[in-house]
Amino acid sequence: MAEQFLTTRRDKFKEFLQGIVTWSRKWSFWPIPIGTACCGIEYMAIVASHFDISRWGAEVVRFSPRQADLMVIAGTITRKMGEVVRRVWEQMAEPKWVIAFGSCASTGNGIYQTYSVLDGVDKVIPVDVYVAGCPPRPEAFLEALEYLQNKIENKKEYFKKLEEEKKIVQIEGKTIIVGGEIIKQSIR
Repeated sequence: MAEQFLTTRRDKFKEFLQGIVTWSRKWSFWPIPIGTACCGIEYMAIVASHFDISRWGAEVVRFSPRQADLMVIAGTITRKMGEVVRRVWEQMAEPKWVIAFGSCASTGNGIYQTYSVLDGVDKVIPVDVYVAGCPPRPEAFLEALEYLQNKIENKKEYFKKLEEEKKIVQIEGKTIIVGGEIIKQSIR
């Protein structure tokens, strides 16, 4: 009985902590912009005082990938630039999100299917939110931030990742410890 009580309290505490972590992630983006075309100019307008991006928790723009958790791709990505974008994305802290801002970042736009331009940044890194437009209005970017906040709030990926790192899964109420192969199996 006491063990069940402790487990319940631990689960409640875990849910409480998960709520705090999710809330803080939702309201504290640290973006790193990669502006390679006219969408970069629109992004500059977004971080200026008129649109006040800090209301959505993305006040501090970082130019170091190790301090950023939101990559904003604003403009055309060439094949050579794709390698750099991939390297910067790999250096970002987990969890990380990507917004493809504008038609060039999303699809390659007018330079679609040419020898030097990628047909969207999603060819080299996973994208969470696409913002349409050439260039998109700043309001569209703010809507994308709201969408990303809702996605983060409903995903709760932090504790799932912890469970994956422990390599513990529950199948039919039985605990299986996994490490590339099943080390110990308690299902009979």
